[in-house]
Amino acid sequence: MAWIKKVAWQHRLPKQQISATSGTILTYGSYGLGVHSSDSDIDALCVGPFFATMADDFFIVLRNMLKGRPEVSEIHCVKDAKVPLMRFKFDGISVDLPFAQLKVLSVPENVDVLNPFFLRDIDETSLKSLSGVRANKRILQLVPNVENFQSMLRCVKLWAKRRGVYGNLLGFLGGVHLAILVAFVCQGNPNASLNALIMNFFETFALWPWPTPVILQDGLPAPGDAMETRSLMPIRLPCSPYEYCHSNITRSTYYKIRTEFLRGYTMTRDLLKPDFDWGSIFEPYPYSKIHSRFLKIYLSASEQDELGDWVGWVKSRFRSLIVKLEEIQGTCDPNPTEYVDMDVTEPNVVFYWGLNPCKRNFTDAASVKEDFMTNINNGYQGCPGRMELSIVLTSELPKNVLADGTGSGKHTKACWKILDYYNQQRIPIYSQHLPHYFVGYVATDGEPESPSAAVIPIMNI
Repeated sequence: MAWIKKVAWQHRLPKQQISATSGTILTYGSYGLGVHSSDSDIDALCVGPFFATMADDFFIVLRNMLKGRPEVSEIHCVKDAKVPLMRFKFDGISVDLPFAQLKVLSVPENVDVLNPFFLRDIDETSLKSLSGVRANKRILQLVPNVENFQSMLRCVKLWAKRRGVYGNLLGFLGGVHLAILVAFVCQGNPNASLNALIMNFFETFALWPWPTPVILQDGLPAPGDAMETRSLMPIRLPCSPYEYCHSNITRSTYYKIRTEFLRGYTMTRDLLKPDFDWGSIFEPYPYSKIHSRFLKIYLSASEQDELGDWVGWVKSRFRSLIVKLEEIQGTCDPNPTEYVDMDVTEPNVVFYWGLNPCKRNFTDAASVKEDFMTNINNGYQGCPGRMELSIVLTSELPKNVLADGTGSGKHTKACWKILDYYNQQRIPIYSQHLPHYFVGYVATDGEPESPSAAVIPIMNI
């Protein structure tokens, strides 16, 4: 609220409008659905009124205010993502904060983002930013029993993580995919117990006729949009404009997801028996028993702060590497777990992807690395780290990889950090509405007429 009042004053709004204006924060993702855990991130959306801009007011003014708070650390601006956002830690909790602008003066604290009134004349970026909040809210409206839905979703997410089929960037199912699949089963079994719901979940999707899309029933006439043909497992978002969830699923990951659905279906047939062993469903995927060879992906950076940015960027390009490996050896099993090589001093993250045991002629990763490096070097704005690809045998895997199929590495997200440009040539930026009001600097590479996108907020009031 302090931010939006400050921005209203900068835009020289009348006193009555400054007094009346407001913005709000809405949560979504696992936190918004009520299925978060103690180590979860928080996905939150900053919703501002018509005069608040993303470029200046959100990425400069609000960032500067957040940076000045003692609770906030590691603040980065991710401007090149499909949904631009700020990423930071608040009291040690990771927060992703995108921005949406509504064409109103005052945004209610619990604004109804499903109300068409608030979506009129909205820009495309704001609509994308609102997508997660709107999907969450609609899911919670459509499930017959929210408590059953939440309990079931927690179980399904644990299963997906343990069995190595969770993670959109690795070509598997993301949080929103699982939420819609769980909601679909809840809708079809409104009076079922939790045990019966989980059994129905595996039965439903083990036998699902993909690529028939999964669509929640909302009581409204079915839209006459075209069928999704690009995705192997299309899952539709439950709010208008009706779109399909973004998916990175490939032939290999599709096969593994289907295999795990079938395994779950086979195992849960006996779920209602008194002696059923729940632990068997959540048993970690035995990568070292399934695969004899692995592609080792070693990512490192000179500083720990740079590592998260580098790993996040490389992960955002993983799909192209999976597809390349499929071209060479038919299939690939990308383990989403991130490990750390403790034998080296530089900050690092290591992935081990299972290779096709029937294609032993693939022994040199050099050509794959060259192709993938071309992909990841295109567009990265930070300080690039190091990447090494090599093929290792199961006997060469570290003990922590062999001991636990899911590992214990920390998870990083795509993040493009604003670098320190104070020693470079900079262009001062002034408010469009108050000509003499200094906002911050734009850093350049020595060419003032061609500023980069990195804005350094140093504005103080």
